[in-house]
Amino acid sequence: MAKPVKSYDTILLEFEDGIYRVVLNRPDRLNALNESMCHDLLDAFSTIQKDDSARVLVICGNGRAFSAGGDMGGLFLKMIDDRHAGKKPFNIPTWLNDASLMLHNLSIPTIAAINGAAIGFGMTICLQCDIRIAADNAVLGLPFVKLGLIPEFGCTYALPRIVGIAKAFELVYTGKNLKAQEAKEIGLVNMVVPIGELASAAQSLAENIKEGAPIAVKYAKEALYAGLDVSMEKQLKLETKAMIKTLSTEDHEEAVRAFLVKRRPVFKGK
Repeated sequence: MAKPVKSYDTILLEFEDGIYRVVLNRPDRLNALNESMCHDLLDAFSTIQKDDSARVLVICGNGRAFSAGGDMGGLFLKMIDDRHAGKKPFNIPTWLNDASLMLHNLSIPTIAAINGAAIGFGMTICLQCDIRIAADNAVLGLPFVKLGLIPEFGCTYALPRIVGIAKAFELVYTGKNLKAQEAKEIGLVNMVVPIGELASAAQSLAENIKEGAPIAVKYAKEALYAGLDVSMEKQLKLETKAMIKTLSTEDHEEAVRAFLVKRRPVFKGK
């Protein structure tokens, strides 16, 4: 059973056998983002990145929603009131920049396990995960322009690369909500499972991924993202450098020897 790593006000951070879980934990507010959650998430992402034993991260929500987005009263109205009162409001643009980059750049695979509403920030944080699993009750939406805002958390980078530019325009311009199955049909989520199976599906996928050699998985993640923005020639150079490094690892040697004697390899991340 996963064990708590640190104590936070708005999230749970758990770890067991290489797998981290970040649980958005304001169920009475549908896990809406407030300033405290902003600080908690940054600290959690930093903790995970510094842990050499980390292999996979799963992000999920406690209660009947993944996240309903930004807390209108506890975040946005407070910022407005502070500004009118001559106080310095919370710098949400800087936080969005830092947090999205930190999640995107984690060297381990990341999975979003989406239950119920994933609206606004609830959807954009999922877009920065490598894989998305949705429960059959999930609803995803980007209502930003209806709120006088631009999509955030790297959404305008990630969304067109996931669903294509035309569909990205449609989702952003209309702010329409998508049910889980429609989200799967356009490639926004990888799979849809019954709500009662979401946690086990995410855990099973995390354990499957964890079986890969950590160094190889790290370089594969870097290469896949890099390939979105470079020429074939540059990508082949990156692959060649990574291949040279992985060929000399102890994990590769272990995999070859294990294969030849028909046993499971034991990877050490070396």
